[in-house]
Amino acid sequence: MNSFLRSLLLFGLFAAPLAAAVRLPAIVGSHMVLQQKSTVTLWGWANPAEAVTVSTSWSTNTAQATASNGGRWSVAIQTPQAGGPHSVRIRAANEIVLDDVLIGEVWLCSGQSNMEWSGDLGVRQSQEEAPGATNNLIRFFHVPKATADAPQDHVDAQWVVCNPADMRRFSAIGYFFGKRIHERLGVPVGLINSSWGGTPAEVWTPREVVEAAPDLRSAATEIKPTAWWPHQPGLAYNAMIHPLVPFRIAGVLWYQGESNVGTHSTYRKLFTYMIDSWRAAWKSELPFYFVQIAPFTYGDDHIRGALLREAQTQAADHPRTGMAVISDLVDNVKDIHPQMKREVAERLAALALADTYHVSSPSPRSPNYRSHRIEADAVRLELDPVPTTLVSRGGPPTGFQIAGADGKFVPAEATIDGKSLRVSSTNVPSPVAVRFGFRNDSIPNLFTAEGLPVNLFRTDRP
Repeated sequence: MNSFLRSLLLFGLFAAPLAAAVRLPAIVGSHMVLQQKSTVTLWGWANPAEAVTVSTSWSTNTAQATASNGGRWSVAIQTPQAGGPHSVRIRAANEIVLDDVLIGEVWLCSGQSNMEWSGDLGVRQSQEEAPGATNNLIRFFHVPKATADAPQDHVDAQWVVCNPADMRRFSAIGYFFGKRIHERLGVPVGLINSSWGGTPAEVWTPREVVEAAPDLRSAATEIKPTAWWPHQPGLAYNAMIHPLVPFRIAGVLWYQGESNVGTHSTYRKLFTYMIDSWRAAWKSELPFYFVQIAPFTYGDDHIRGALLREAQTQAADHPRTGMAVISDLVDNVKDIHPQMKREVAERLAALALADTYHVSSPSPRSPNYRSHRIEADAVRLELDPVPTTLVSRGGPPTGFQIAGADGKFVPAEATIDGKSLRVSSTNVPSPVAVRFGFRNDSIPNLFTAEGLPVNLFRTDRP
């Protein structure tokens, strides 16, 4: 036997024991929730060219795949209507059985600290809820904080059944959203939390998306580094979002923006580009329901927080998005983490129930400014949507300012006239512009009769 053949034989003898067993990403595991009545992707790794067979307890059909030369395989599985528990069996050189799999609705929760905030981090509502938070039909998948310079395939996490201890550690908004969806639809709910306090939106956006736009690239350089969270584009996306693709989800919940008040001028573009990049990754027009940041002082600049909320309002015009206004859900404008997370979650759930699940209910959207006209010494404002009428709580409407041609805004009085408003001031006999709630810490008292706060606005927006 010549040396070449001997080498081939030795290679074969030693290579065989090193063959990798079929394996799965963490997001595909026991106790998971799969999106109901849809085509879901299950994937993993095996030996190159190895045959993989996937079968499920809800169907007599099997799916087969052959691992690529890079060792990756994937199959498409049809899911039934909500229910379970089910099992999934993956066979190759070895076999993996996934137990206690539910079929239902799956939502990804992401953003910075107000999405991350949990009972263990001080949310009193979660702490009060926790003792009774045992629910086999709600499941959690908590992505650990991590960064990566390149897109990753795996995270160190696992699906868990909702229980008091894990509920206290999980996103309060995520939990209360999932609870409401479960109550209204009567289906299992899977919640994926991938959030990190303090992070600007740039870190959740693929780096190439930010770098391809000169204005976004320039704004990203203005984000200051800290010791507690990443600030460079793409780092959290690579490690905390990309590994979840292409796990089928119903949509995304997003609460972020406080760390971008200093770059508010580019936030609308950044956020909508981020949304589009996530949709491209999932190959789905995912609904995005997001929270407008709450009133907070933000130091000596009295309107930069308002300008960021305005940018979020503009982003809400993006297709298949919805914004929850929470200007009334704040008890301390010097605390960037408002306590009322259950109410925030309920407003997000109202958007999802109306737009995604088509559950009939009053409009889930807060009124926005639509038009105005000058009426002698006053300004008439038209808002939309206003299902019935506007109301003020605890006295006349607050939060209004008015200006003449000099552009100097002074406090103004407002009178409700059904669905519209008449705003004036004795100090401005010839008004040209009105602002409402347009300060960082403004908590106006103007609502729809159905209980939603009117969103901030300015008629003089460039």
